[in-house]
Amino acid sequence: MTLIRFVLVLLLASVLAFAADAPHPGLADQVNDIYPKIEQLYIDLHSHPELSMHETRTAARLADTLRGLGYDVTTAVGGTGVVALLKNGAGPTVMLRTELDALPVEEKTGWPFASREHAKDDSGAEVPIMHACGHDVHMAALVGTATLMVHDRQAWHGTLVLIGQPSEERASGAAAMLKDGLFTRFSKPDIAFAMHDGNNLPAGKVGFTPGFSLTSADSVDIVIYGKGGHGATPQDTVDPIVIAARTVLALQTIVSREINPQDPAIITVGSIHGGTKHNIIPEEVKLQLTVRAYKPEVRKHLLDGIARIARAEAEAANAPRPPDVKVIESTPAQYNDPKLVERIAASLRQQFGDANVVQGSPGTPSDDFAEFGQAGVPTAMFSLGAADPAKWEEAKKTGNPLPSNHSPFFAPDYNPTLHTAVVAETRVLMDLMK
Repeated sequence: MTLIRFVLVLLLASVLAFAADAPHPGLADQVNDIYPKIEQLYIDLHSHPELSMHETRTAARLADTLRGLGYDVTTAVGGTGVVALLKNGAGPTVMLRTELDALPVEEKTGWPFASREHAKDDSGAEVPIMHACGHDVHMAALVGTATLMVHDRQAWHGTLVLIGQPSEERASGAAAMLKDGLFTRFSKPDIAFAMHDGNNLPAGKVGFTPGFSLTSADSVDIVIYGKGGHGATPQDTVDPIVIAARTVLALQTIVSREINPQDPAIITVGSIHGGTKHNIIPEEVKLQLTVRAYKPEVRKHLLDGIARIARAEAEAANAPRPPDVKVIESTPAQYNDPKLVERIAASLRQQFGDANVVQGSPGTPSDDFAEFGQAGVPTAMFSLGAADPAKWEEAKKTGNPLPSNHSPFFAPDYNPTLHTAVVAETRVLMDLMK
């Protein structure tokens, strides 16, 4: 009898181990069952986008939906942030994040539910608004995942933390939520992960990058001061436009002559404004820069070098005062914990097959999801294919890229993208919390 019981225990253990590593075909069927509601939510969110730190309707929609599913929901965390908890016995605490905000972009997708929203930005200017970066996909997918996690509570244990983060586009929402006690007022997660859709992969595929995957991002404002006057008598002035021109060119030598070529680094001057008329030398010129890097020491060198060169060029021109150099928005590089990435990638391969889970290369966009890693939580961010597969193949053949995130023409193939996202997130959560 003892031997029979022992064999049965071994057999049961083998079956359970196989089940844990096998695909969950039922997930796709469950997504099909709830998909009409997920699509309806996606269309509503896409049609009503809101700017960073003004996501009041969006946050309320997400909070009400999660509360209706049985989550313990707190709003107004770090501004308009949403925190939803579902406790399900002893086990790990795992966090899944979505973003809430949209961009000041005029939509040109031609969709019948395209955004026609306008609002005043923080400077008071009237701007169009569009979900041009896929955050509407992320939110709808998170709700689908939240629904399945409630339905399948017997399959996992621990505490699920769902985050609706404001102001990702301005790289300030994650830090604001942390400052407001995200990891002290609520359960600090053992693991945090997120997915981001884009046309870099066709719908149905998921990408991963161990280690550094996204750069740090620093938005730098420079004001160069001069002495204004008549354009016909430049000898009586200190021309800030000339100083600005020399500064723009000199800034590029930081990357080309001061940084190891093996270390990626970017300094882009995206905006330069000065003057009002042909024959007037202005009092000042304003520059706006974006600065990107992976390594913290490279990032520091870039920022220090920008300030140094701006001051030196002003002093060389005998400017009446030093320039103002300010970092106004900032986020660190996203570092995907290699062990966590491999663990999640293994789950995704089991679910979707090796061909649909691909390793990618580090990219130069940024995401303040990185702040959660800086706060001491192992993090991983995965890429979610959003391109129509036929159009993606055609783009590969012709060399004409599909509209990228932030484009007014960005139009994800949302039906398969949402299906893949919900299946992927649910499978990962259940494997992490089984």
